[in-house]
Amino acid sequence: MRPTAVSRAPSGHGSAEVGSTRLALAGQEWAEAELARPDLTRAELARAELARVDLAEVEFAVIDLETTGWSPQAAAITEIAAVRVRGGRRLGEFASLINPGVPVPRGIEDLTGISDWMLAAAPKLAAVLPGLLAFADGCVLVAHNAPFDVGFLIAACAECGLAWPGFTVLDTVMLARRVMDPDEVPDCKLGTLAGFFRARTAPSHRALADARATADVLGWLIRRLAHRGVRTLSQLSAWPEVVA
Repeated sequence: MRPTAVSRAPSGHGSAEVGSTRLALAGQEWAEAELARPDLTRAELARAELARVDLAEVEFAVIDLETTGWSPQAAAITEIAAVRVRGGRRLGEFASLINPGVPVPRGIEDLTGISDWMLAAAPKLAAVLPGLLAFADGCVLVAHNAPFDVGFLIAACAECGLAWPGFTVLDTVMLARRVMDPDEVPDCKLGTLAGFFRARTAPSHRALADARATADVLGWLIRRLAHRGVRTLSQLSAWPEVVA
């Protein structure tokens, strides 16, 4: 399968309010301090400026990967997808199977449905990765359990001789743990959150479906942040496990 980029037409009260106010003040101070530094590169300045944009206007590239295992040191990517969104609206999609050059373990095949036969004619990683990076350029990168996906992407860039762009990264797992009430959901797994928010796409351990589901979950989490008075990435800087 060749990479595909599909263009599309463009609660709390009391102490919770106090916490949100402190979060907002900390984020504003962080953004102002970053912009005042004379040693910042152009890319760093762009990220600092982006941190002050209202979350409803930020463009996010929501990514998901399927792999042959759990560690980038011992496994390879078999599928990659991204959904570009702004204000809850899907702007475009990118998706491709990837020939990992190694067999897919039976347990992984059972989980994802991706087989060696499906990957035999798929492009290699080096042919797909530049397209993904170009698709996500200028965006905040989002993933559900971001250390997993980003770890694989950073290792992939190193393998392909590409510089990692240094995206600002938002982790929807950690964000959900901050804004969901314990009595609403039993856990913050993607399937649980997608069901709770009635996401338009159900996650299925395939990259594009999971990226679409994550994008819908992200939209609802951002709405919850707005109700708490948290409207920019800089305001989220007090939660380093959420935004890095």
